[in-house]
Amino acid sequence: MAEQRKSVIITFKPKDKRPDKKKDKLEIVRAAIAEEAVPHFLDATSLTIGAGRPVLDDETVGYDVNQYEAPIVSARLLEGEIDALRKNGNVARIEDDAPCYVIGNALQHLQIENQPSVTAETIPVGVAQIFAPAAWGNSQGKGIRVGVVDTGIDFNHPDLRPNYSGGASFVPGAPTPMDDQGHGTHCAGTIAAAINGAGVVGVAPQASLYAAKVLDRNGSGQFSWVIAGIDWCIQNKMHIISMSLGGSAAPTALQTICNLAWTRGLLIVAAAGNAQDLQPVPPDPSNVGFPGKYKNVIAVSAIDSGNAITSFSSRGPEVDLCAPGLNVLSTAPGGGYATMSGTSMACPHVAGAAALAWGAHRFATNEQVWNLLASTVDNLGIPGWDPLYGYGRVNANAASGALVPPPTVLKRGI
Repeated sequence: MAEQRKSVIITFKPKDKRPDKKKDKLEIVRAAIAEEAVPHFLDATSLTIGAGRPVLDDETVGYDVNQYEAPIVSARLLEGEIDALRKNGNVARIEDDAPCYVIGNALQHLQIENQPSVTAETIPVGVAQIFAPAAWGNSQGKGIRVGVVDTGIDFNHPDLRPNYSGGASFVPGAPTPMDDQGHGTHCAGTIAAAINGAGVVGVAPQASLYAAKVLDRNGSGQFSWVIAGIDWCIQNKMHIISMSLGGSAAPTALQTICNLAWTRGLLIVAAAGNAQDLQPVPPDPSNVGFPGKYKNVIAVSAIDSGNAITSFSSRGPEVDLCAPGLNVLSTAPGGGYATMSGTSMACPHVAGAAALAWGAHRFATNEQVWNLLASTVDNLGIPGWDPLYGYGRVNANAASGALVPPPTVLKRGI
């Protein structure tokens, strides 16, 4: 039986610290691989906006993060090839790739009591709960680019088509960023469904939506695909990345690329996770998943319409903010609408609020936008910060109308 290849993530030393300064990292990887099995490497510059990943078998595709601060290559290798690279002095570390998933329940077509019909234009309850409509006189997010790193976006949906500006797919076999699962379309609608006289309205109804498809039709993927999607967002100058995905463990390379995105001026928002229902009694005091656990990622927990933490929401010292995440009404593939629950649904409320705040403060930095969001919250727990609600429920109106510079607020996480 033929030896199976394993998906790994190779992090190189910065080029000026490598013994072989003249060798490119792909040259080093290729030299370690049997000639007949050398993968076709893609990078963010080879996948332009609107492009898709070539329909190639996963065995034949690798990804090259061409960033000085994050020299990362992903590939599927044999154990002998991995060992050879581990011994190479140019390599900092090699890690097993890890699975990641959407954070939310299966797509549900549920009826919410007293929910207005979507045959006329509807402001979903969560959008109103964070005071987004009151902020629209300050900003509707126009000119702010939001990368939805998820299952893709149904870019033909009438509520999303006006704001959809392109994307790329990093899922093998998926040539375009069209959503074939539903999760990313739902998150995109909460962020920026347009005001068009029908359907629903998102938090930032004029923000520009970009799809980085990193999860497949089952809502699952690999962190190497997520790293590639984040790299694409950096290269294509997103302001905000919204990631309603995660896992209980992740390679260090994921933190490296998230830190790079932050230093390049992007604001990353992620779901805290839905781990609480899975915890033993008493629950683990910290069950926030990755990448929400990182300091340079805003981790969002989920509350209900009564501003109470949901039973499923992860909580812990890494939680930064909270937002509505129970029975959230938004867009669904095929031009429809659906409700979903999860911290996945809370995350895009904060991403949309960040787009409003940034649109109202055009020359702000990502640090200042974070401070705007965190310093203008509606506190729901103990004063200051607590592990359920973080600093509090995001308030889009207060954040978009606040003065710059806002007070500095500590980011939570590792």
